[in-house]
Amino acid sequence: MRTRRSTSPRRVALAALAVATSLAMTACANRDGGGETSTADYPEKDLVLVVHAAAGGGSDLTARTLAKEMESDLGKSIVVENRTGGGGRVGLSYLRDRPADGYSIGFIPVEVAMLGHQGADIKPDQYTILGQVMNAPATLSVPANSPYRTFADFIAAAKASPGTITVSNSGAGAIWEAATLALADAAGVTFKPVPYDGGAPAVAAAVSGEVQAVMAGVSESGAAAKDGRLRVLAVMAPERVSAMPDVPTAKELGIDLVIGGWGLMGAPANLPDEIKQRLADAVHKAATSKNFIDVMTKAGNTPMATSPEEATAFAQAEFERFGKIYQK
Repeated sequence: MRTRRSTSPRRVALAALAVATSLAMTACANRDGGGETSTADYPEKDLVLVVHAAAGGGSDLTARTLAKEMESDLGKSIVVENRTGGGGRVGLSYLRDRPADGYSIGFIPVEVAMLGHQGADIKPDQYTILGQVMNAPATLSVPANSPYRTFADFIAAAKASPGTITVSNSGAGAIWEAATLALADAAGVTFKPVPYDGGAPAVAAAVSGEVQAVMAGVSESGAAAKDGRLRVLAVMAPERVSAMPDVPTAKELGIDLVIGGWGLMGAPANLPDEIKQRLADAVHKAATSKNFIDVMTKAGNTPMATSPEEATAFAQAEFERFGKIYQK
């Protein structure tokens, strides 16, 4: 009768190590999007949507409207987080550094094409772009009780007192500060830009009289203008916008300037392809919904719904365009 050879401790240890290694590799693959289980049942939990600007502003309005539409499609809640500061740096940096697992998405503003030329480590290729969803022309507004009744009055005052007219904006280095500087350059005057953490607080500063004017998007200045707290002097669009049909364009008033913001939806770079496609489909469906189109149009923005490829190419082209602008 043959006796059974006992298993040595060394063999047991080696077998246990092999099993542990296999399990660890599988877990890593799933966590990084390389395994089927990480995408097959996506999404399995609620998502976070990061917004770089304060609640109540144009970017926030766009993001929350999209989130509501996307929730019904994805079957999960989408929690909006406003991470303000640095003209978009704080929110964009936070989104960039989140795990690429599909549970952190964000509203990506025009500043993603600007901040990299101002010393920040922020560029469009650090994100997975899911689509462009809107454009927003700039507006110049003053408090309702302002002595500047017209655009011509305002420019004349700036010429008479160079560098003293205060104009609030959504943050240093952000698009509305750039629009303020572009207007000053086009009109041959100088202003005193005053940064705030988003369009909503910038508009509030003008309404309260903290500043003499505000540069913001139509959606941000529109509500205060509608109820009589602000007077919009000009819109920097190719033609008048439907939300403010009585407001002339800067070009009509002798200043050939068209400038504004735009918004994309995105996520951290290297999002797994299956999750990217699922989110891109949800974004496109939300951006073409009647509710989103109605909200954007009423706010004075132009709703859009481009593909990830189109939006990615657009963002890169804008990054290169702003690079040339900041070299001047």
